[in-house]
Amino acid sequence: MSETKDTDTQDGDTGASGGNTRQPRAGGGKLTLGRTVESGHVRQNFSHGRSKAVLVEKKRRRVAPGKDKAEGPAVEKKAAPKTAAKTAAKAAPKTAAKTAAKTASKAPADAGSEAKKAPARAARPEREARERGNMVLRTLTAEEKEARDRALVEAREREKIERQKAKEDAERRKIAEEAARVAAAEEAERAAQEEERARREAEAKAKADKEAALRAKEEAEADAGADEPADKKAAAKTKAAPTPIVRKREDEAAKTPPKRTPGAGNERRRGRLTISNALDDEPRQRSLAAMRRRQQREKRARSGPAEQVKVHREVTIPDTITVQELANRMSERAVDVIRLLMQQGQMMKINDVLDADTAQLVAEDMGHTVKRVSESDVEVGLEGEADNAADLKPRAPVVTVMGHVDHGKTSLLDALRQTDVVAGEAGGITQHIGAYQVRMAGGERITFLDTPGHEAFTTMRARGAKATDIVILVVAGDDGVMPQTIEAINHAKAAEVPIIVAINKMDKPDVDPNRVRTELLQHEVIVESMSGDVQDVEVSATQKMNLDKLEEAILLQSELLELKANPDRSADGIVIEAQLDKGRGPVATVLVQRGTLRVGDVLVAGTEWGKVRALVNDRGEQVKEAGPSEPVEVLGLNGTPEAGDVFSVVEDEARAREITDYRQRVLRDKRAAGAARGSLEQMFSQLKESDKKELPLLVKGDVQGSVEAIIGALDKAGTDDIIARVLHAGVGGITESDVTLAAASNAAILGFNVRANAPARDAARQQGVDIRYYSVIYDLVDDVKAAMAGVLGPELRETFLGNAEILEVFNVSKVGKVAGCRISEGTVKRGAKVRLLRDDVVIHEGTLSTLKRFKDEVKEVQSGQECGMSFENYQDIRPGDVIECFDVTEVERVL
Repeated sequence: MSETKDTDTQDGDTGASGGNTRQPRAGGGKLTLGRTVESGHVRQNFSHGRSKAVLVEKKRRRVAPGKDKAEGPAVEKKAAPKTAAKTAAKAAPKTAAKTAAKTASKAPADAGSEAKKAPARAARPEREARERGNMVLRTLTAEEKEARDRALVEAREREKIERQKAKEDAERRKIAEEAARVAAAEEAERAAQEEERARREAEAKAKADKEAALRAKEEAEADAGADEPADKKAAAKTKAAPTPIVRKREDEAAKTPPKRTPGAGNERRRGRLTISNALDDEPRQRSLAAMRRRQQREKRARSGPAEQVKVHREVTIPDTITVQELANRMSERAVDVIRLLMQQGQMMKINDVLDADTAQLVAEDMGHTVKRVSESDVEVGLEGEADNAADLKPRAPVVTVMGHVDHGKTSLLDALRQTDVVAGEAGGITQHIGAYQVRMAGGERITFLDTPGHEAFTTMRARGAKATDIVILVVAGDDGVMPQTIEAINHAKAAEVPIIVAINKMDKPDVDPNRVRTELLQHEVIVESMSGDVQDVEVSATQKMNLDKLEEAILLQSELLELKANPDRSADGIVIEAQLDKGRGPVATVLVQRGTLRVGDVLVAGTEWGKVRALVNDRGEQVKEAGPSEPVEVLGLNGTPEAGDVFSVVEDEARAREITDYRQRVLRDKRAAGAARGSLEQMFSQLKESDKKELPLLVKGDVQGSVEAIIGALDKAGTDDIIARVLHAGVGGITESDVTLAAASNAAILGFNVRANAPARDAARQQGVDIRYYSVIYDLVDDVKAAMAGVLGPELRETFLGNAEILEVFNVSKVGKVAGCRISEGTVKRGAKVRLLRDDVVIHEGTLSTLKRFKDEVKEVQSGQECGMSFENYQDIRPGDVIECFDVTEVERVL
């Protein structure tokens, strides 16, 4: 039976709240009252084609106000078709409205009835919102919020301490339980061994007794058999031997298996129960492997447990070693080492670190011999053996060009190289160490190192003098000897290298080379023209004048030095400069001093190592190898080394990794020791420096030398009131991690010839981090000084105005105490700052509230005149006190 429901819809049949709500018809007809009872016809279809129409009435249930909320979405969803029809009927023409109403009339009856309820239910959320709007929500005050936050923080701290304590207790219990378990296991094993030994001894004794008894019985029978007659012996022998028929029956009985009765025995079946298994009466036989295992067990039981021989080893112990590593080197269990340490009163875990003395005691207690070594032994043999004189061959001289800033060092080198490097330097000054090799007309080679002349690059100049054979001191003929010229002379003398003076800018009209020679005498540099041993050449870099004489002087000096090196050995040398290239990774500019550096060599430079992937010379060409005195760029390092580090070639990567790990560990320990609390004097100096203000900065540069120079310049820029604190300095572009660090410490980022990538720029914009870019070190230092002066604020300066002596004190009603004074020095002004001195001790500092001459208020009183004064909010004045008047002005601070 199926049912078909036909609902007679009424256009005006709406009203969600009852039957007394009037609604207009969709077609624009008359208004009617909404019904509470809905009626319709339902057709019931039966089998054999019979059907019957039944009238069905549906009474609408009144809904309580509190239930509207739950039924709201469903009602709105069901009312959508009818509502859409009404809207279309209102907006469209009459024919369109009829079509929409006709279409809506075909919707189910329940959808139409729900549509009638929609307007009233749609109004209920507004009513509920108005009711909620009348409620008053209590908000916490600032004190309550602060108390709540403080309680939460204290609760978290207590919970953290309790968790840490519980964790430590659990670790101690775990270690104790492990030791107890190990001890119990060893005791049980020892007891089992004793029991096994006693059992074997008892079995051996019983077996010996049985054999002795059997032997005694055989001897007794033999003695008795010798006395019996021969016929009795034959009869006994006949009786004992079975006949062939009896023997055959016994063999057949032995071969015939016994019949199995149902339920007899408790045999275990393996696998699935099948008909063949159920009907198989043969007993299950043991396999050959099982028999062999049983024989082996019996043999081991008879022979007893094998005694393990203790192996004594020679254990190499460094300065520090972990418990696990010590156990591995002794081939012992870590549990045994921990138990031994616990017996000595030390609670240790396998990852804890032992010092060399404790490790030696443990190893000796366990029966091993100890060989003490130091961690620094990993560097033994790194420099290689000394070269034989027969293996040495001539090499090119390494010449460093030094002098004051803007005296023409780079221009002179450009003239020698026939290149233009000045255009590539920002601001026309050299800020990197450049390494170049020049081939002369006669085939000789000269390696030049160009150092900066700015005062901030002292370290770079010292590094250049250290790696050089000859120093060319460039002095401008018009300027003479300058501060950085003197510094270059001192570096050359400290490195004990000869000096060649190049008097530059000889093409200018006001040049006096004799003045330069005379000024050099003050610094113990005596040229050959003044009976000295220092060569001097008058040159002009722009006009390329006397460059050939300069080259001849260099070659002459190198011949006197007899420069030689062994090219047929592992290379070593010095790192001139290092940088982080975006496309090539860490790049180190090195100067090979001995040996030959080849592609594929494993290189150790300071705390970094790597396999040489490529070698690039000063012309940008890739080469396969570089001999002594050749500067090349090395690609393939795993990090950026420090400028000035010594590099060496080692045999394999394992040795390189071991050396760099040791050097990094030493560097970390040194930094940690420097940060630790030192002596009492250091504590006082730290307390004194703690009062200083700090300007936090992050420095990122293109090369290591520039970063060193910037840090040194910022250290010198500080004063007793403020210092520039460099939180982080590195080589390479500005990354997002740098911005995060700067945001956490409220620091600014200084980029020297580098830029920030896109994520770093976005992060800096979001977090408000200031990033400054520079290409000249002058501008960077000046901006930092200005920022430090801004942090300090203007300087307050006092200007003395005058003194006044209090002659008498008067009590005036509504005013208080008024001092009758005489101006003894200077001038006293109203509104100025004053101090009250009693016996030359400052009693009060404040402002004058009243300054009268007779009965009139005056602005100032000159020296020798009398006046009346009173202080603001201060009444303790006495005759004989002195009033000092002064003025305070703000002066912009300059570092």
